[in-house]
Amino acid sequence: MPGEIAVLVNPLARGGRSRGLLAPVLNRLRQGGSEVSVIVGESADDALERACTAVAEGPEALVAFGGDGLVHLAVQAVAGTDVPLGIIPAGTGNDIADALGLPKKDTLAAADVVLRAEVRTIDAARVGKDEWFAGVVSCGFDSRVNERANRMSWPPGMAKYLLALAEELRSFRPIPFRLDLDGEVIEREAMLVAVGNTRSYGAGMRVCPDALPDDGLLDVTILGAMPRGEFLRAFPRVYKGSHQGHPAVTMRRARRVTLEAPGAIVYADGERVGPAPLICEIVPGSLRVLV
Repeated sequence: MPGEIAVLVNPLARGGRSRGLLAPVLNRLRQGGSEVSVIVGESADDALERACTAVAEGPEALVAFGGDGLVHLAVQAVAGTDVPLGIIPAGTGNDIADALGLPKKDTLAAADVVLRAEVRTIDAARVGKDEWFAGVVSCGFDSRVNERANRMSWPPGMAKYLLALAEELRSFRPIPFRLDLDGEVIEREAMLVAVGNTRSYGAGMRVCPDALPDDGLLDVTILGAMPRGEFLRAFPRVYKGSHQGHPAVTMRRARRVTLEAPGAIVYADGERVGPAPLICEIVPGSLRVLV
């Protein structure tokens, strides 16, 4: 890919372990004939402002070097523009990269994908007033776990998430949801609701196993209320996507989803969006990605 590539970097990806992978990736991109600039923000807001400035200057691509959280930030800058998004997975989960068939464990192979510059047009979705997401919106047990994990300073990485999960399980009670799916209203108590443009989140949990990023629809998974013991048995099935056969699981597709749940916080691509109620709406063909 000749021309300028702006590389958005999260130096804390994989708990900082990704730093050693960055220099070889930048070298590979430069050896491929690209002029490379690196964006590192002092905060998430600063990084987004810098990324938007870079996109406004019309680079050949904005490349996210990090995990799903950084991809989410990059999507805010490129969605609805002609600048394609490249992804070099360097995070813990890398679920959005996985959904697009990108190399998850080989950052140099992912750099080669960027250099080939094959563009695929996919959907992105809006959640709330002005936020985009490319992967999964979650609300319920999983977002409560995220809230708890974000308050913890130890242990690092996935261990913190697993500890938060165990602690949240002790006190969690089903939440009364009200959903409007293109006019179909569903009211029920549920453990969680996920709205997916792609199939997985949380390092491989295939909560919306049949979601496609270019079908113009959002996949909605509702895991209904159940006793704690049954939840413990059912929840691990999400890693294979086999939970869709469980009697407490309801799956729908819609273009526009209104999500209401008292006291519940909504996350998108693993990033905190804010309290419900919120509206999710698909925007077909709004994101160009390098694959």
